[in-house]
Amino acid sequence: MPAPRLILASASPRRQALLRDAGFDFVIDPADIDEENFPEDLTPADLAEHLACEKAKAVAARHPDDVVLAADTVVAYGDTPLGKPADASHARQMLSLLAGSTHSVTTGVAVVRAAASFARQVRVTSTVRMRELSQTEIDRYVESRQWEGKAGGYGLQDAAGFPTDDPTKDPFVINASGSATNIVGLPMEETVALLAEAGIVSAGS
Repeated sequence: MPAPRLILASASPRRQALLRDAGFDFVIDPADIDEENFPEDLTPADLAEHLACEKAKAVAARHPDDVVLAADTVVAYGDTPLGKPADASHARQMLSLLAGSTHSVTTGVAVVRAAASFARQVRVTSTVRMRELSQTEIDRYVESRQWEGKAGGYGLQDAAGFPTDDPTKDPFVINASGSATNIVGLPMEETVALLAEAGIVSAGS
């Protein structure tokens, strides 16, 4: 029997880059599920894990013999989950809310191989302190459209390109604890471990 392929159930270029940088070969097949339809009693961390599992199951149904990797990242302000902005106005509102705050970023990761009845999931939470942002800085970032498809309306990896008049204030984030790759969208230490359990290892392993 041929070795299973790794299927990434995500169109996120950030997750794809993290996997490639780690030496994994994979096929992309986004889950495309309804991310707005979920049980209302879920905490933000529960929501991230729930959506990752739903994505993995949806794609595993199309590729039962392969290993499917899915993830979902939820930014939370207190107990309020912040998904991906619907439009520029929504992104502006999110950034205005998060500016100067300490908030959490949780990524749920699910790995499924249906034919082998293999299903594992994990969630990883990091804490982020964002600096104060002026309205001009927020407007400039929103105009750059880098917020598109990003939970909370920003990306840690965008910091170096953040438009500001003061170079000393370039980064969004002034402090972060926990996994940096989790904040980007895929906690690699945990992901590599789950994939290894499913029989998938990187080319460099």
